[in-house]
Parts: sequence; C-alpha cells; structure tokens
Amino acid sequence: MLTFFFASRTCALATHIALVDAGAAYELRRVDFASGEQQSPAYRAVNPKGRVPALVTPHGVLTETPALLAYLAQSFPAAGLAPLDAPFAFGEIQAFNSYLSSTVHVAHAHGPRANRWADDPAAQAAMKAKVPQSVGAAFALIEEGLLKGPFVMGTTYSIADPYLFTVARWLEGDGVDTARLPRVMAHRAMMAVRPSVLRALAEEA
Repeated sequence: MLTFFFASRTCALATHIALVDAGAAYELRRVDFASGEQQSPAYRAVNPKGRVPALVTPHGVLTETPALLAYLAQSFPAAGLAPLDAPFAFGEIQAFNSYLSSTVHVAHAHGPRANRWADDPAAQAAMKAKVPQSVGAAFALIEEGLLKGPFVMGTTYSIADPYLFTVARWLEGDGVDTARLPRVMAHRAMMAVRPSVLRALAEEA
C-alpha cells in the first residue's frame, strides 16, 4: 500500500492520476495548505521540504513529481506508462517532465509565490507581471515542438500526459492567451474526460 500526500489544485494531481492509471493501491492524505499544515512538524517528518506531493512507499518516502511518475511507471510495468525497454524514449519522457518541473512550474510560481525569491514588494510585483510572458513562452515551445500529439510522446499515453494536463490547467490563471495554444488545449480537453483523470479530480474535490 502506498500513501500519497497531496493538496488540491497543485502539481500533485499529476501523480494522483498516474496512481490511478497504474492500478496502484493507495491511501490519500490531504495536506491543508490554508492552515499551513505543510510546515507542521508532523508533515515535515514525512517531507522536510514542506511541499507536495510526497509518496510513502515500502522503501521510504519519495518527493518531486518527475521522480514519483518514473517510480510508478517502473513499479507497475504492466500499466504501460513509459517505454521502460527503450532507454532513449524513456529519457525523452524524463526530459519533458523535467522541463515542466524546472522551467514551467517555476515560471508559474513566480505569480502566486513571488515571495520565495524576493522580499521587496516592487520585485515581487515585477515577477508577477512577467508570468504571462514567461509561462506563455514555455508553452509556446511545448505547442510548437515538444508536444508530438495527440499525446505528449505521439500516439502512446505516458506519464508525461497527466503532468502536462496538470500544469496546463493553470494557463488562464497565469494570464496566458490559450487561443495561441490549440494543440495544448486539445490535449487538455482530451485528458479531462479520461476515467483516471475524472477519478483523481473527484478524490481531490
């Protein structure tokens, strides 16, 4: 049994969807960000970073979305969530997910969490004002070259798809013109009706 720590409307949704896709047995633990539970001693004993997601496995705790997605793909190979027998293809998935984590998510976070990088209110305001441009540029790259379509890697669903779906749900809030991203939006619409996505969203509601 896996124990999954999550908070609604966060990147944890990607792993949650993959848990369903994998057919894994899991227990959900909601972390209440509104009350600051992520900074509590009890939760920091699970994840000292004070963030979500965190996955408690029989071997220990894993954090960071790309790592959790790869772990699930490798732990449940029958689910076919990654080309485990093709190192280059699996590397491509890892590269895509790493881009979402290190570039797209960070660009997004400069809006709601600018205080992580600056104390000066003017600097925070400048970072927030940059979000539509920086996130928009990152998604333009995905739209024009990284999204092979209809799924991220082409015709086969993988652990890259729930991750892209999750971060693409933030586009309107980031002030990005989604009309410029028809392929990304088509992917988001396709994902939104998948049973695993519907179940994960319902469990997080």
